[in-house]
Amino acid sequence: MFPALETELKQQTLPDPYEDFMYHHLQYYGYFKAERGSLPNSATHQHVWKNNPRYLLSGSFGETADLIPDPLQKEKRLWPTCLSSTVHRQIEAVNRDSLMLSSPLLKSRQLLHDDLGEVNARPREPRDLFAFFSSSEPLQAPRWPIECEVIKENIHHIEWVPPQPEYFYQPTGNEKLPEIVGEEKGTVVYQLDSVPSEDSYFTSSRVGGKRGIIKELAVTLQGPEDNTLLFESRFESGNLQKAVRVNTYEYELTLRTDLYTNKHTQWFYFRVQNTRKDVTYRFTIVNLLKPKSLYTIGMKPLMYSQLDASTHSIGWRREGDEIRYYRNNTDDGQQPFYCLTWTIQFPHDQDTCFFAHFYPYTYTDLQCFLLSVANSPVQSQFCKLRTLCRSLAGNTIYLLTITNPARTPQEAAAKKAVVLTARVHPGESNGSWIMKGFLDFILSNSPDAQLLRDIFIFKVVPMLNPDGVIVGNYRCSLAGRDLNRHYKTILKESFPCIWHTRNMIKRLLEEREVLLYCDFHGHSRKNNIFLYGCNNNDRKFWLHERVFPLMLSKNAPDKFSFHSCNFKVQKCKEGTGRVVMWRMGILNSYTMESTFGGSTLGNKRDTHFTPEDLKSLGYHVCDTLLDFCDPDRTKFMQCLAELKELLQQEIHKKFNELGQDMDLEGSWSDISLSDIESSTSGSDSSLSDGLPVHLLNTADELNGRDKGTSLGPSKMTTLILTKNKERMQREKPGFTVSCSPKRNTNPSQEPAPDTKPNWSRNRYPATKGGRTTAVVYPSLHIYTYP
Repeated sequence: MFPALETELKQQTLPDPYEDFMYHHLQYYGYFKAERGSLPNSATHQHVWKNNPRYLLSGSFGETADLIPDPLQKEKRLWPTCLSSTVHRQIEAVNRDSLMLSSPLLKSRQLLHDDLGEVNARPREPRDLFAFFSSSEPLQAPRWPIECEVIKENIHHIEWVPPQPEYFYQPTGNEKLPEIVGEEKGTVVYQLDSVPSEDSYFTSSRVGGKRGIIKELAVTLQGPEDNTLLFESRFESGNLQKAVRVNTYEYELTLRTDLYTNKHTQWFYFRVQNTRKDVTYRFTIVNLLKPKSLYTIGMKPLMYSQLDASTHSIGWRREGDEIRYYRNNTDDGQQPFYCLTWTIQFPHDQDTCFFAHFYPYTYTDLQCFLLSVANSPVQSQFCKLRTLCRSLAGNTIYLLTITNPARTPQEAAAKKAVVLTARVHPGESNGSWIMKGFLDFILSNSPDAQLLRDIFIFKVVPMLNPDGVIVGNYRCSLAGRDLNRHYKTILKESFPCIWHTRNMIKRLLEEREVLLYCDFHGHSRKNNIFLYGCNNNDRKFWLHERVFPLMLSKNAPDKFSFHSCNFKVQKCKEGTGRVVMWRMGILNSYTMESTFGGSTLGNKRDTHFTPEDLKSLGYHVCDTLLDFCDPDRTKFMQCLAELKELLQQEIHKKFNELGQDMDLEGSWSDISLSDIESSTSGSDSSLSDGLPVHLLNTADELNGRDKGTSLGPSKMTTLILTKNKERMQREKPGFTVSCSPKRNTNPSQEPAPDTKPNWSRNRYPATKGGRTTAVVYPSLHIYTYP
């Protein structure tokens, strides 16, 4: 290959650079298992390594796939087999200190460079690792921290729409408040071994988690007459820590905190077996941390019966009676705990049932959906699936690019971008259901979906925090931190999904306008669905960022509440996705908050949301995008006029509260919107915990070495904004929209009749069916932001 290099290598006693690179690289991602000495000793012998079957695994959930890396044992595996052999041919990078790099004969193009052009010591990941799995190959099994025990069962739930609305629970005033007695007076019937707390931090992962035999944590039944419930939560998204039997049919439950933390108990998901019919059970969760909850205003827990699912096709349903949310009577001297108690009657004897805070949507659910897209000969033509990056545990974070092929380079350049993300908070599975609805519609053959794919390039990250979803966290990643407070981070290795998402959007902004960014979340204290946005201080485009939410409220009047929206940028939210993307130049930058409960609006008033309700919101996002970009700007201007009227009323209200008079005919628009709006009343976990202790020194070193990589008013952000402004000034507004009539002709792609868009025609004379048709290519007839 390189004779001079081979001669030089033979004269050295240093280890082979390719061996060093492959060992460290694959060790990081957990793909390779072999003793160092068994590796080929030369880069010229790659074919020996890549064709040796003893290094290949099936990637299935079988026994061999469960034995993944322990760094102390210095062994790794190649996993899964869906990595093609071209992966190994393209691995050419080496570390900066290796002999190969110092050789003048070779120059690698795989090494990372910083902004100053200096070589970073860590090679970039080979390109084929970023390719999506083949439709003919197995799904990638979820990777767990090595401390976590995982049962070998594949948990699956059917989707089902309740035939009748599920109304909120109406308190009677006679609900019992059980006194917490604990294991001293009760019997522990289920308890996880010690799990990672705030005193430890994530080190490594493997498929199936902890090695060895899975322990039987539930009690052993003494015979057929023993009616003790058998609990389990060691499956994807489960998080029950302990169950104590305090009476014949009464149990106290302790939730596991987010891994590597001592808090964030809100999400719950667990299984019970050995049920008895026609008796009343009571469950009390004893260690919730939020002082306020939707359970105080009628929200019910979810229950799932496997017998009902298999015999009657009945899925998750709202169940429970005597529901109370109250402060725990025990005090550990540090923080108060809160309890959720409810009673239930199981529908069958000897059934297997599940309870959950909200409809689960796991990492495996996402992968199955993406595999169906990859298998579709139609959808795969306009939806390209790639890997954005790997999570801390090595799970794949997927990036979808959705757009119709452009007919000309000019048409491709004219397309704006829309960026949508979900599940940065793993316990907020409602975000995944909205994302599912969006993807179902945008990938359909509906004329509206085809038009949107003509107009836009959609960049979608459907699950930002797969590690947290897999282990059953409510809010954090395996770094033990809330990722939605770290979008400014420079710690690429500690917050990879956030760093790569921000970087992807940064590159996108350099080439085209990003019209809208929206991150899908869940909300634990307010009903309905609403948006949090940012205030535009440029009076020329004042209130424009509120137009999209107002339009969405008109398209989904029984689910979306504009009055619950808020556009105040609080200091504690500066690290969130919506604020960081707004400061990068995306003026329509939002967090969509969906309740865990239900609606207080219209026909759905006082009823719980189902997955179908949330999926319909995904459709309404698409519907509202078309209204927002309608070449007839009547709706846009009517919304602006309505917003100004609403704001005037709000200002009058504020001044009346202060006992002051003000003439609003003149300078009312000079009043700061931040002074008018209250806070967003967002999460109780708004404040960032800062960095984990073991990362503080790393952050200080990176900050000292390259301050320009952080966001804020950096040179990079300024450069992006400048480029955007120059590009938008060059664009000519004369393009005609190539629109089919917007109304969808496929009824299966539309929501139910009571959820169809409900624009007031006397206020919005430009109806949806009257959009212009023309023959060139799409361009957006909306205000161009500076």
